[in-house]
Amino acid sequence: MDAVISAPVAANGDYETDAAAFSAFWRSTRERLGRLPAKPQRDAAAVEIAEALKQAARDARFTFLRTHARALYDRLTDGRRKFVRIERLAYDAADAVPGLVPSRADISAESGLRQSEKEGLEIDQGILFNQFLADPACGLHLCHTMLLPHEESAEALAKFLRDGRLDLGAAKVERQGKAAVLLLSNPRFLNSEDVSTQLATEIGADVCILDPQSQVAVLRGDVVPTGKYAGRHVYNSGINLTHLYHGRIPFLWFLIRDTGFVNKIVRGVARPDVTPDEVMGDTIEKLWISAVDTFAIGGGCQILLATDFNIAARDAYMTLPARREGIIPAMANLRLARFVGDRMARQAIMYERRFDCDSEEGRLICDEVVDPDAIDRTIDQVVDRLTGSGVVGAIGNRRALRLAAEPLDLFRRYTALYAREQAYCHFSPALISNLEHYWNAQNRRA
Repeated sequence: MDAVISAPVAANGDYETDAAAFSAFWRSTRERLGRLPAKPQRDAAAVEIAEALKQAARDARFTFLRTHARALYDRLTDGRRKFVRIERLAYDAADAVPGLVPSRADISAESGLRQSEKEGLEIDQGILFNQFLADPACGLHLCHTMLLPHEESAEALAKFLRDGRLDLGAAKVERQGKAAVLLLSNPRFLNSEDVSTQLATEIGADVCILDPQSQVAVLRGDVVPTGKYAGRHVYNSGINLTHLYHGRIPFLWFLIRDTGFVNKIVRGVARPDVTPDEVMGDTIEKLWISAVDTFAIGGGCQILLATDFNIAARDAYMTLPARREGIIPAMANLRLARFVGDRMARQAIMYERRFDCDSEEGRLICDEVVDPDAIDRTIDQVVDRLTGSGVVGAIGNRRALRLAAEPLDLFRRYTALYAREQAYCHFSPALISNLEHYWNAQNRRA
């Protein structure tokens, strides 16, 4: 077995030669993997062989990319003159260097499988983006790419300007006085986030930021019509764990969400001809207000670390249940300690500490905590307060605070690590075990 899975010892430095040699090796490992029984039917010996094959192939990917990541990225982006989003870049790379990352056909072949039944091919995408983002020039260019308005946002903005409202299905945009309001609307799953919400929330954020008739943006969960919380706004219940268990959350979802939708809340929308770097560049941005009804779980809590002012109902709470999910809570590891300190951040992320909004700890994240029936009135008051002296100075202060706490290059470096570590977590057996133990995911209707 050792002879079969031995990778090329090292990249020789010539892109074309190395691409051909490594592609041949990856093809060989995939062919041998394909001769094994399907993952759920493997015995212990077959499992050992499969994991050895996959690990050897991943080691070879790191070897190749540590030498050629920038050359590959530049080929895919015409020397960084073209902006290619993550969801396309991954498959362009698959075409350019066969075997480096899974092709569309590879991903499609596994699309109907539960998470536990998948081979973990998408880990290779995590390795790819780890190395792209680890390179300063490529990584900053990719961050710039994901901060540009989505290609569908121009049409959505035109419709919003014409109608004064916008229904994107899983998200809605309304104008309320001086504010553009983005409503998360996935009521069946308590406004959780999944594949069905991703495009809608990013386009909605673009529209809020680019709307010339509003001065600030507000993020809130829509009203849930049925069930335990019927008739109440629910802010965000985090990632859709049922979909995660059933294999319906692809790995790229995590990167697209946090370099797109959430990072646009933090940094604004970029211009194609100007870097979004805080010192040398520029973005189009607004102050964001979060209005937290009921709870902000997981991804919802993560967003509160990205918005500028947080209003919360007195009975609402926040959690980051990363321990029970077996995944990394996106940018919370980067941002939470700035709010609550290192020890409480570790407790929240590693030991699932809950923060009640109406508590000493909760008020380190929430700026106004009010009775549930006072949320609407408080939003109006905060909007008036934030815009009373004009928003130009507020945006300048926002950029200055961001430069001190989380400049774009720090975000790039963190995201490089996140891409790699989240990919491994996403396909860890512990994730499946956690979802079955804590969430009863195997018995929930997807």
